[in-house]
Amino acid sequence: MSNLPAWTGALATLTLLAGCASPGLAPGPATGPTGAPLGGTCDAAPAQSFVGQNNTAKVVEAARVRSGALMVRVLRPGQMVTKEFDAQRLNLEVNAAGRIIAVRCG
Repeated sequence: MSNLPAWTGALATLTLLAGCASPGLAPGPATGPTGAPLGGTCDAAPAQSFVGQNNTAKVVEAARVRSGALMVRVLRPGQMVTKEFDAQRLNLEVNAAGRIIAVRCG
């Protein structure tokens, strides 16, 4: 029983030190290859302004960021595509000239 006061003191000291420890840095938002934040659930409404624009890497990424989507897929005329719905994906449909003709999620 002679060690009980020592253990009690050590436990009290550790408890106090744990309360003073800093929690560390909170992780920042994930970013894509361009440094733009990666999103989550797609909302096509804010990206409708890209209809009529050329299908360039800069425009595609800007549409993704504006929609809040995690990823983007460009759909070309006659291209075979999977039909599974992905709430984190923005679909940009383009015509033969490479102009965006439709913006939707899925």
